[in-house]
Amino acid sequence: MEIRSLENTSSDELFQAFEQAFADYEMQLNKAQHLAMLKRRGFRPELSFAAFDGEKIVSFTCNGIGDFYGVPTAYDTGTGTLKEYRGQGLATQVFEHSIPYLKAAGISIYLLEVLQHNTGAVSVYRKIGFEVSREFYYFRPEPHPIRNDVKSIAFPYTIKSIDINEYDLIPSFWDFRPSWQNSMDAINRSPEGVVCLGVFMVDRLIGYGVFEPATGDVTQLAVDKPYRRQGIGSFLFGKMLEANRAEAIKIVNTDIGCDSVTAFLRSKKDRTYRKTI
Repeated sequence: MEIRSLENTSSDELFQAFEQAFADYEMQLNKAQHLAMLKRRGFRPELSFAAFDGEKIVSFTCNGIGDFYGVPTAYDTGTGTLKEYRGQGLATQVFEHSIPYLKAAGISIYLLEVLQHNTGAVSVYRKIGFEVSREFYYFRPEPHPIRNDVKSIAFPYTIKSIDINEYDLIPSFWDFRPSWQNSMDAINRSPEGVVCLGVFMVDRLIGYGVFEPATGDVTQLAVDKPYRRQGIGSFLFGKMLEANRAEAIKIVNTDIGCDSVTAFLRSKKDRTYRKTI
């Protein structure tokens, strides 16, 4: 068994290992979605590592690298071990092997997310020394249709595609800071895959949504505080439903302390999971 970086590993080899390691996981990705996920999350193969049995990847951690709200950060964008190799501590060995390389690259924080009902993974991460810094909800729709009652917006408005980088007021719409995979940096890593819509009253942006039609991911959705509860959020959500090309809409990583967003999404009849980082 040898641990080395993924710098010389092909995308096909990595996806094969990913597919095998997550065969029993509730969230499945095809190859195109896997590549899109890695790009959006800032995957750096030279700073990602795996345990190899001969030339076969048997345990791996794919690290995304970037500044997270001004702090040089590594983000675990996928850790997995093939079923027949579990119970040997390989994931921990791969992680510990990576630390000196990440420190040498100037990384000061390591960030990861895990579904809370994955108790085995939570236990491993706690033993390594990780601490909970935030908790998120992950919304996934029930099999029956999503309800999205939209009331008529009571004032003149327009909707159009926008470049979110041109609107400095957008962070003032937020009730919480987006997670790594939903951050502005993540959106800008793969702008070709997302649709950004803005709702305007005259020339003022009063609500916006960022959506990835190929995967069904709602990346960001927010309304300026004075204009809430007037149907703008549901209107934007409806446009996302119309554009969706995936089997389901997913809203990943909403802060559990944000009651307004939680109530809005639960009104759409979604199944809810909790995540922790």
